[in-house]
Amino acid sequence: MTYVGNKGCVMVGDKRSIGFLGDKSQRELLEEELYSGEIKTKRELLQRANDLQLKLNISDDGEKVRNIGDVLLGEVKHRTPFETKRKRIYATTNGYHMVELTGSQIKKVKSGKSSIVVFGNIISKKMAKNAIESHWKSKINLKGIEEIFIKVMEDVAAVTPTVSPQYNALMTHTQINHNKAMELIRNTIIKDVKELEAWRAQLKEEMLKKSEDIHMASLIINQGELGRVKKVEGDKVEVTISKGVEALDLNWNLLAKEGDTIIMKMDQQTHLIQGDLVVIEDENLCIKKNKAALSCDFILCHTDK
Repeated sequence: MTYVGNKGCVMVGDKRSIGFLGDKSQRELLEEELYSGEIKTKRELLQRANDLQLKLNISDDGEKVRNIGDVLLGEVKHRTPFETKRKRIYATTNGYHMVELTGSQIKKVKSGKSSIVVFGNIISKKMAKNAIESHWKSKINLKGIEEIFIKVMEDVAAVTPTVSPQYNALMTHTQINHNKAMELIRNTIIKDVKELEAWRAQLKEEMLKKSEDIHMASLIINQGELGRVKKVEGDKVEVTISKGVEALDLNWNLLAKEGDTIIMKMDQQTHLIQGDLVVIEDENLCIKKNKAALSCDFILCHTDK
């Protein structure tokens, strides 16, 4: 909930987020019942999800409102497997912008000088607007508006599990006219969306890296032949890599491929001869014939083909 006026701006947001996991048609049925107001408590929601064989991820640690200098930002978002849609309001004294984003691309913009704006699903918005009207006073200051918003938040949270009783409340009363307010908000949006774009790029890179790590980890050899002894000098064992095996560093960069030689170390020196088979047995790197333990500082994997 956001109030924008000529004396300042007040914003209050709850902290609940709900993730639905399971069959699409059953998810849609549960969402319809939830957002129509048919389901009134968290217990009823969990029971209905169980009836529909759905899993829910309910958390009350979301930060839906924050401040960027003298601008307050409120956000609700809807995630799908393919994208995240955000609805935001940037507001300060004497001005606001409402923005809809898909990814980091701005899709819609609506602006104004003063208003009371409520974000949420149909039932929570209807309840909030009714509650605001019942609590509103003809003459009221910013602190009074904040108190009303908090009361409304508590009232709505008591009758729908889509809203949590936990909330954040923010206020700004910077002295600024409408033109300056809109200029400040525009500059804030540009900076904030650029930061969102950079964050999304970094997140994508991290997800790709994680995906690569998972794939490469599946190639690590924990049982089987690795190569044969070529030469021994003290505790150093030179090994010729077998077909279908490669040695990688900790960043998955190729160090040596089949037919190349790599250096391993014996934990305890023992008699070895050329051609002795090097293996991993029960996840232990060793010589096949006598189980003499070896060690190395690289990763041995199946060739990725």
